[in-house]
Amino acid sequence: MALQLGEIVAALGGEFHGDSALAIEGLAPLESAQPSQLAFLSNPRYRPQLEASRAGCVIVAPAMREPALARGACIVADDPYAYFARVTQLWKRAHARPAGPAIHPSAVIDPEAVVAPDARIGPHCVVERGARIGAGTVLKARVYVAEGCVIGARCILHAGVVIGADGFGFAPSQGGYEKIEQLGAVRIGDDVEIGANTCIDRGALADTVIEDGVKLDNLIQVGHNCRIGRNTVVSGCTGIAGSANIGAHCMIGGAAMILGHLTIADKVNISAGSFVARSILKPGLYTGIFPIDDNASWEKNAATLKQLHTLRDRIKALEKKT
Repeated sequence: MALQLGEIVAALGGEFHGDSALAIEGLAPLESAQPSQLAFLSNPRYRPQLEASRAGCVIVAPAMREPALARGACIVADDPYAYFARVTQLWKRAHARPAGPAIHPSAVIDPEAVVAPDARIGPHCVVERGARIGAGTVLKARVYVAEGCVIGARCILHAGVVIGADGFGFAPSQGGYEKIEQLGAVRIGDDVEIGANTCIDRGALADTVIEDGVKLDNLIQVGHNCRIGRNTVVSGCTGIAGSANIGAHCMIGGAAMILGHLTIADKVNISAGSFVARSILKPGLYTGIFPIDDNASWEKNAATLKQLHTLRDRIKALEKKT
């Protein structure tokens, strides 16, 4: 089903130039969009692609209004990327298939769990005793919500997510290990999205907390008693060890490693693959990556790095002599 440009602008606003009756049959990248498709430009350095694009209409920022008008129809918005995101939401609503049952017949929900009437529970999900699922929240297939865990409103948990498995807690004892029972739970705020096969462990005593608006990618491990502040975004394959306290509005790149019991301030950006071994108390961009190299060179450089403290002491001694 196509949407007319006029319908899109009526729903989402923006400064429109063009034929409001033009039918949009799909959304596409700028470089491959066809005359019946809508695209967007958020970065001015891609202006040559804008000029060459065959898109029926392009969403642009005010600074790109004139080149966009020279090309054809456009919607001018302060934030083209955010506007395009809202278009995708509108498109999905317009093309949604009829909803199936709110709770799939194969789901297992404990009688003592509380599930909001408009929540949706997918195939083979498990919601244990005392767990609470908020209004408008969607659990995709095979999501597991353990005993006593709380998920807020309008959350999306993708396939294979596990909320509230035991944290990794063991006390060394007589050559073995005594299990520390994990007596806390997991509390997830509103408008949180959690990617496929991500695991969030329950707390040992206090709860693990994921605040409002957090977005977690696929295959992330969040250890017990962590706290992730509101509107923080974490990319895939990141590991966050227990009791790490991550602030609000942070951005953490893929495959980052964050040690436990440390603090990351609000508005910290961590580059992909970085190893965070100490607290970060000021906003900013942080990177801790030992550059990849052929193995022989890497081993030599690593061996040299291990001697840096000795070299430092020798330099200090020489400086004192001079």
